[in-house]
Amino acid sequence: MTSWRRCIPLGARALVLIALGAAAAAGELSREQVSAALAAAASGRVVFDGKDLSDVDLSNLDLRRASFRGTSLFGSKLVSADLRGVDLAGANLNGAWLMGADFTGADLRDASLLSVVILGGTVRKMPTFKSANLRGARMIADLPGADLSGADLAQARIGVNIKNQGMGQMRTDLTSANLAGVNLAGADLNRTLLSFADLRGSNLRGANLFRAKLAGADLSGADVTGADFTEADMAGTILRGAKGVAEAKGMASAENVDKAIR
Repeated sequence: MTSWRRCIPLGARALVLIALGAAAAAGELSREQVSAALAAAASGRVVFDGKDLSDVDLSNLDLRRASFRGTSLFGSKLVSADLRGVDLAGANLNGAWLMGADFTGADLRDASLLSVVILGGTVRKMPTFKSANLRGARMIADLPGADLSGADLAQARIGVNIKNQGMGQMRTDLTSANLAGVNLAGADLNRTLLSFADLRGSNLRGANLFRAKLAGADLSGADVTGADFTEADMAGTILRGAKGVAEAKGMASAENVDKAIR
């Protein structure tokens, strides 16, 4: 049991780790246990790394800067958890299991969602980020068909970080995702897979779409002023009613731009 406990390190009293009993270490945490940990932490940071919160109602809790990282042995599990309206600003969810998690209306500003796990056999249950605040968030995830409609992803870093991926590029997969009405102003989407994504009415002003896969994506009514489409694949990309196309960058070097639908 003591192996699950850690002392508050000197000079970091604000960092609070969860001490679990034998039963809790092997199973789920409850909303009551999470609330108790938050109360004990006061304004500190609570760590749930490697813990199981599957199916737990965490809606509207204040989990700012909390950590739900997957560890070397265990993935922190938020499978089918209710995270509607939760405050996760600055939280660390790297490597967490998010199958079926509901982040509708959640605050994920500046949160980190690198290499999150989305499993589930032949049919994967995607997490939902509808109307979530993901401004400035860092995300690398497989989210084909996921619902992010109405979300705020301004300045989000979703694209490939070449400096940190020298051994192979991990791309965010938003193929066929619902991104209608999403704010992606200034977002880094380089090399992101966006084929057949619904981007109708989205704000892509100043977004980096370098080498993004946009084949079949619907950008009807989107604002692409200042967006960079350098070497992006635009075969069948729908640009009907898109704003700022003349002010977009890199169109001349985009692949299959002659096959875009205007």
